[in-house]
Amino acid sequence: MKRAWQRMLSGRRLDLLDPTPMDIEIEDIAHGLAFVARWNGQTLGDYAYSVAEHSLLVEELFARANPGIDLRWRLAALLHDAPEYVLGDMISPVKAAIGADYGELDARLTAAVHLRFGLPAVLPAPIKKAIKAADTVSARLEAEQIAGFSEAEADRIFGKPDPVLVRGLAIRLRPPPEVRADFTARHHALLSALSG
Repeated sequence: MKRAWQRMLSGRRLDLLDPTPMDIEIEDIAHGLAFVARWNGQTLGDYAYSVAEHSLLVEELFARANPGIDLRWRLAALLHDAPEYVLGDMISPVKAAIGADYGELDARLTAAVHLRFGLPAVLPAPIKKAIKAADTVSARLEAEQIAGFSEAEADRIFGKPDPVLVRGLAIRLRPPPEVRADFTARHHALLSALSG
């Protein structure tokens, strides 16, 4: 039988086909996402733009677009791509080519991550939609600022962002250890605020 699990740096043994919340550690997620490149690594700069950095931006955009929203949904925004610490970041055309199997694997990992950190296994549809909207704005900023898209091309594919929503935001390319530390710190800050 083929192996369907991965040993994590924390020592956890994550079963990819049947993941459990007890095998999820934020340090594993932060480490993995800090070393996974968005845009298949086809970005400007000396460092890849990581999924961890993207996730921090999505959480910020989500908070700006939804002022006063419950902190647990901000946590959900931060963790929106958490399964990619194991699955990697596949561009949308590749996901479409793989089909339903990818979606099922992603959904199982997402549910385990959510349950591990006190979120519902499946997010309410309005929250999921709002996170997706922030994700799209992030992709739009990334496309133009670091992925070689012209402004017109980025607007056509991702839509024109609300200038107020994106004011002062710039894509940052940083070393993975620095991004990993910031992602972990943000996660801990949100959890502490939720339990406090």
